[in-house]
Amino acid sequence: MALKPQDLLVLLKLVTLGRVRWSYSGLATDLGMSPSEVHAAVKRVVAARLAIPRGDMVTPAISALKEFLAHGVQYAFVPERGALTRGMPTAHAALPLRNELAPSTELPPVWPDPEGEVRGLAFAPLYKAAPTAARKDPKLYELLALVDAVRGGGARERTVALRLLEKRLQASDAED
Repeated sequence: MALKPQDLLVLLKLVTLGRVRWSYSGLATDLGMSPSEVHAAVKRVVAARLAIPRGDMVTPAISALKEFLAHGVQYAFVPERGALTRGMPTAHAALPLRNELAPSTELPPVWPDPEGEVRGLAFAPLYKAAPTAARKDPKLYELLALVDAVRGGGARERTVALRLLEKRLQASDAED
C-alpha cells in the first residue's frame, strides 16, 4: 500500500471538519472526487496510521500527521514546477504564510487555474482537484498552501509553515 496525493487532501479535509459527521458522498462533493476515490483514500490513510477508526467514523491521527508533514511529505509528493501562468497563489504567496514572511521580488508560486487571479510560476497542486476544493473551504486552502510550502519551499518557508501547521493541527486536535 502506498499513499497517494489525494489521500492527504482527504485527510486535510477531515482536519478542517473536526468533529462534524461526514459522509463519503459529502466529502466527494466537497473535494471534487468520486465517493469511491474518497473511500479508497480513507482506507489508505487508516492503513498508514494517519487516521484512526472511531466507531463508524474515521478521524485524523494528528501526531502521526504532524510527523508525516514534517518528515515525509516533501519527499513523497514533490511538486512539479512550470512556466509563467495564471492561477491561485500557494505556499509562501498565500495566507497565512504571506503575512509571516518578508515580501519577495520573485514571481509567486501558483496552482495553474484559468479562474486564478494571480500570475506566477506554476506549482502543481497536491491533487488536481485541490484548487476547486480550496475555493470552497478557506481553512482547507490554508492547510494546502502550508503543505505546499513544506513540499517545495526553502528552509525558512518550511520552518514557518510547519510551525503554523502545528498550531492549526493542535487546535483541531483540541476540538476532539
